[in-house]
Amino acid sequence: MSVPTNRDSWLEQLRRRIPEVSPAQALAQQALGALLIDVREDAERAGGLPAHALGLSRGHLELRIEDVQGDRERPVLLLCASGQRSLLAAESLQRLGYRQVSSVAGGFARWKAEGLPIAAGTLDPDAAERYARQLQLAPVGERGQARLGAARVAIVGAGGLGSPAALYLAAAGVGQLTLIDNDTVERSNLHRQVVHADARVGMAKTESARMTLQALNPRIRVETRTERLDAGNVERLLAGHDLMLDGTDNFPTRYLLACASLRLKLPMIYGAVERFSGQLGVFDPRRDDSPCYRCLFPLPPSAADAPNCSEAGVLGVLPGIVGLLQATEALKLILGLGDSLVGQLLSIDALGMQFHKTRLPRNPDCPGCSPQASFAGYPQVAALCSSGDRPD
Repeated sequence: MSVPTNRDSWLEQLRRRIPEVSPAQALAQQALGALLIDVREDAERAGGLPAHALGLSRGHLELRIEDVQGDRERPVLLLCASGQRSLLAAESLQRLGYRQVSSVAGGFARWKAEGLPIAAGTLDPDAAERYARQLQLAPVGERGQARLGAARVAIVGAGGLGSPAALYLAAAGVGQLTLIDNDTVERSNLHRQVVHADARVGMAKTESARMTLQALNPRIRVETRTERLDAGNVERLLAGHDLMLDGTDNFPTRYLLACASLRLKLPMIYGAVERFSGQLGVFDPRRDDSPCYRCLFPLPPSAADAPNCSEAGVLGVLPGIVGLLQATEALKLILGLGDSLVGQLLSIDALGMQFHKTRLPRNPDCPGCSPQASFAGYPQVAALCSSGDRPD
């Protein structure tokens, strides 16, 4: 014989105070004007909810109930997954002065088992399960997940930075990722370019990355552009996207991206790594207060001052850190959450494990975004990086 627990006693006390109705009774009362509220979390309701029910999670019920139902005399029916959370929710509403509050016994599980009408959730069951932990975040929820699913992100470079960024954006459910890279996988890439595999050495990086990303999340669309971004194709490759991630390791490409960012009003999430250090910044031309990349580097540094990874080397985990932070900034921009790094430069010292933010205001004399800046064409921008104008 089982021994009653404190939880059993507590539930029985609630049931003595809170009226319970069967799902069929709730349906009948709903037809007569009662308000049925599904207090499950967004992720739970994504797979479906009772027809004509209002979805309002338990955590937000007390904050929002007066906005959606100010009449404390109207009958209110509360439903959860199995009939326990709804008892708690009903008790909360009673304390707020709602006089006709009931809990639906057995919750949605019983409602569904009895074949009562169900409205489809905004997400199908696969998406509801796949993104369940993300959907539980109140600022994301189903609406935010839909925004992620509609987003289009260009990732320029499927290497050290692009690899971790693409993996996490794919996992988060960003609807379209466009991978732009003309390189092939080399064995020396594998210690940091984690989207690739040893069996794919010699394969185009875009195709190798596409295989990994589609295996991780077959719901998203991965477009590949196996060509080198240059002055002749930069706008064609980037147009139609919501933002771009800079995963490049050379200045001619980066300056082309900076110029296209301004002309296309396309946010640019900049990242760079060298040896044991990294940098991260966000340049958003949609904002009047945002600097551009050339506010940071008006002219390209010399090759000696800024060697790439093949020349200077890099700790393999460092591109992972920076690429992951780039993905974080991308998700924040898409969802409209938090404070982005616009107007700031984040510097990372892996050996000292130090992160330092530096204020980066707009440069009134910037050759890229100041009022007096002029655009003479992308070929001129590309030529700048190989001309005598580069400082020694």
